[in-house]
Amino acid sequence: MPSYRSLRFHTLVACCLVLAPSLAICQSSRSHALAEAEARAIVSKMTLDEKVGQMHGIRQGTRYRTTDPIPRLGVPELQMTNGPAGPSLGWGGRQKPATAMPSPTALAASWDVALAREYGAVIGAESLATGARLIEAPDMNIIRVPQNGRAFENFSEDPYLNSRMAVADVEGIQSTGALANIKHYFANNQETNRMTVNELIDERAMREIYFPAFEACIKEAHAASLMCAYPIVNGTHVCENKPLLKDILQEWGFDGFVISDNGAVHSTVPSVNAGLDFEFGMGRFYAEPLKQAVVSGQLAESAIDDALVRRLAKMIEFGLFQPVKDPALDVLKDGRISREIAEQSMVLLKNNSALLPLNGAKLRKVALIGPYAVRALPGGSGSADVLPTYTIEPSNGVRQQLLPGGFASRLETIDGNDLEEAARLANESEVAIVMVGANQGEGSDHPIDLSPAQNKLIEIVAGANPKTVVVLKTGSAITMPWIDRVAAVIEAWYPGQEDGYAVARVLFGEVNPSGKLPITFPVSGQDTLARNAGQYPGNGKEVRYSEGINVGYRWFATNRIKPLYPFGYGLSYTTFEYSKPRLVSSEPKPEVTVSFEVKNTGKFAGAEIAQIYVGFPAITEGDEPPRQLKGFQKVNLLPGESRTLAIRLDARAFSYWSVLKHEWLIVPGDYKIMIGASSEDIRQETNIHIR
Repeated sequence: MPSYRSLRFHTLVACCLVLAPSLAICQSSRSHALAEAEARAIVSKMTLDEKVGQMHGIRQGTRYRTTDPIPRLGVPELQMTNGPAGPSLGWGGRQKPATAMPSPTALAASWDVALAREYGAVIGAESLATGARLIEAPDMNIIRVPQNGRAFENFSEDPYLNSRMAVADVEGIQSTGALANIKHYFANNQETNRMTVNELIDERAMREIYFPAFEACIKEAHAASLMCAYPIVNGTHVCENKPLLKDILQEWGFDGFVISDNGAVHSTVPSVNAGLDFEFGMGRFYAEPLKQAVVSGQLAESAIDDALVRRLAKMIEFGLFQPVKDPALDVLKDGRISREIAEQSMVLLKNNSALLPLNGAKLRKVALIGPYAVRALPGGSGSADVLPTYTIEPSNGVRQQLLPGGFASRLETIDGNDLEEAARLANESEVAIVMVGANQGEGSDHPIDLSPAQNKLIEIVAGANPKTVVVLKTGSAITMPWIDRVAAVIEAWYPGQEDGYAVARVLFGEVNPSGKLPITFPVSGQDTLARNAGQYPGNGKEVRYSEGINVGYRWFATNRIKPLYPFGYGLSYTTFEYSKPRLVSSEPKPEVTVSFEVKNTGKFAGAEIAQIYVGFPAITEGDEPPRQLKGFQKVNLLPGESRTLAIRLDARAFSYWSVLKHEWLIVPGDYKIMIGASSEDIRQETNIHIR
């Protein structure tokens, strides 16, 4: 087996990225207070028509997803781009090539916040390189159901993992001088009836499950802007929902601006008064109707002034009123980063008899079969679809691994449409690699099953060759009715434009897989919330979040449903042992540092992601689920090497949201501290009493 090489990433160590020899754009180039005063002075000089013209987007010829400049006042346009996985103008705009990064769900599977910052830095810099100053990313909605068509754009089913990845992503984006636009606020958790569905969500679920990532991005990463979402929440459209847009955001100290999703606005005066600063799109409600609302006295002109000040102040703060020279796209460097992230994100789900890693120097014939063996699948479809600068096909990646042994000509690749041909080729080969997947995307939800043809293909190939490896390229969880018949399975997610190289390097041991599942993989779709139509997808008018805080692995644990693969699960080509748990409290503060030792007990260097779960004592307002993720750390270890990890759990780790008192509370009692390799693989356990 080729030696596993630890990857070294170029970490951004400064708050700014040099874009040209004489120009650097940095976050907070001016203090917010000074920027706000300057913005107010500019707005005071605008006519009413100019103000209204700044409150919505325009589309003129090739200009799309942008605003009108006001040259006489020095107000520049604000070009926006979609971007959870790389800059993309999205629906209706002319796309420019950019690096297709692995899907955000893949990024979350790395459980690596340093990678998330680098991920954000790439898409931030590339948004500037393609002419955009605001990038609509990250998308941080909880993956409430794996059937969500946009699950691949999001990170996780868990609010803590979601928060850590989102904060780092925003920090990376804004380190380049681009404005992050955190979205979709909030509860944009299904595509079915997304424009009209009324989501009934209780206060505790909002605070504990659906708010945390947005709260963390505002409080910790100081996100510049936020996008309000399509759905109705508890009877009011989000983009005119004052408790959500004004009250909650002010509570968190948000000093940025709010834009709508395209087509998410349903009113003029209520939306402005609720805190919506900008209508994305052509201004159905924020153009002439906005002017008439002011002229007729229905809306105070000062409300428009305040909305404009919030946006212009943030643009001034980020230096966007100054001359900007767009950086050049660094195609090869960013492509390499995309590949490295993809490699660190892949999850080894099964590896019977240590079939993987494959030894390319010894294999005489390899069968590469399947629809995503003959073509790459960089990402999902919809507004997050990126036009790649280049694409590496799967066969090229596998062929490169076979070249050192001189057997590249022994690789045979077919699409698997002819099952007889697939069975013949598998039978003649030493190993059969089947690459299958699901091209998921915005606009509709989907079943979490592969197509019948792909499931049949896997069964046929596995029947012909016991050494069958399945590589899954999906944006979400997938069912596996053939799991007992195959030798090995790798979840590659949507691996970005370096698909071929990244997957092959993991298959052949150039990289030891270390990814862990950011979502639970159920045995069937009926093991999810989809078992109850009232909870998902609803009755066409409303959907009830009656599961409350029991989402994702919490749902499975609370309902005692055994998943196919649990949240946090992932194998390695080596093995790890946990020992010596120790707790150090910070009384009188309700903070605890959990220390323990992790040892690589296998033959190969590798990385382990250690996870801390907390079990709560009884709560009179309703118990918390059996365990909740509250900390994690990734550690690289050589064979035989040990390292002591220390993970701090702050007060929030032991808090629940009290609906009675409308605040975070800590119940005195014994808390269970669980140290594990997944949510279902707890290696060490201890208790702490909190007074």
